[in-house]
Amino acid sequence: MLSVEEARAKVIEVVIARAGKCPLKTETVEFARDPSQALGRILAENIIADRNYPPFDRSIRDGFAVRAADVPEPGAKLKLIGESRAGVAFSGMVEPGQCVRILTGAAVPRGANTVMMQEYAREEGEFVVFEQAAKPRQHFVHAGAEARVGEVVVTRGTRISYAELAMAAEVGRVRVQVTRRPRVAILSTGDEVVEVDQKPGPFQIRNSNTISLSAQVELAGGEPVPLENARDDMAELRAKIEKGLESNILLLSGGMSVGKYDLVETALRELDAEFFFDSVALRPGKPAVFGWCKGKPVLGLPGNPVSTMVTFELFAVPVIELQSGYTPQALPFFKARLGHAIDEKAGVAHYLPARVTWPNGEPHVELMLWEGSGDIGAVVRGNCFVRVDQPRLHLEPGDWVDVLPRRGTF
Repeated sequence: MLSVEEARAKVIEVVIARAGKCPLKTETVEFARDPSQALGRILAENIIADRNYPPFDRSIRDGFAVRAADVPEPGAKLKLIGESRAGVAFSGMVEPGQCVRILTGAAVPRGANTVMMQEYAREEGEFVVFEQAAKPRQHFVHAGAEARVGEVVVTRGTRISYAELAMAAEVGRVRVQVTRRPRVAILSTGDEVVEVDQKPGPFQIRNSNTISLSAQVELAGGEPVPLENARDDMAELRAKIEKGLESNILLLSGGMSVGKYDLVETALRELDAEFFFDSVALRPGKPAVFGWCKGKPVLGLPGNPVSTMVTFELFAVPVIELQSGYTPQALPFFKARLGHAIDEKAGVAHYLPARVTWPNGEPHVELMLWEGSGDIGAVVRGNCFVRVDQPRLHLEPGDWVDVLPRRGTF
């Protein structure tokens, strides 16, 4: 049985080795009218600066553009000869003994080499008196300081967010080339599962896993392809697995344990699947499976909803990232102080529903009361998971613990 770290590393290793040789498919999306078309996508090209940025020396303060040598000490008086504002530059030259009023974002006029803030100047008729000595090259950004023409300003493989869209727009791009989102088939299993719009019988449950997994796939950058639930029937299960293998990735939930009706591994073996692990030292989520079948990665996730959510985050996310052209990121743990004692069993890593707050500016985390891996409400009430693992299974109030944010809540 692998540790969480070993299992995650194995997933990444296998996907890189098996799928990394296949070129990623790309498409062009236009975002000028609808930025959501590109938001969250993985860039498949470099974005290049079409000119220097800023294209001129740009003031970052309201004040006066001067020659620093003309204001060697407080009390210097210069003649005000004009104004430079954003979009309308002063066209003349600043000669010795002169200054130009300048507004934030405006071009520094020729001849000037510094900007004096207006807070340290006063106007006296057509002159300006400065209350501080000037220093050269203050309070403006030099032309090309942010980017030079031809420079890569956003690199291929970047996940596009609002800053990347703003940069693309600044350099005149209205469309970008992105990788196609991997299609992720989602197949729940079990005779006890009915669709969410149906009334369940006394011993049945609604198919919440397909809903949660579809949302998690979207958040991770994939395109969910939900399939109808497969009953505990080998022929039906095998047919639906084969349907799922038409997508880029197959996720299954349920049927991963060793009970009489846990048929998923058997069905996959009949389809010549190769398995890399079939259990992980993890609670919740021990019976997690990773394999390869007909050229596609297959992840078998436990059927209990919290187990499904946790194992998706740990093992399915890097598969989606790699097949999107994105480098898998380390799990985004941060530290928080524990609000109460924890005492967990050895042998597995525990990912426990919890809620982190910042009551005094310092992160403070409390475990949610929960009734095991079927308790979705504990995850709803929380916003993160606390990791408890060797060698610190007993923790006291005030101890620092590892916190994994619940994707989409921070």
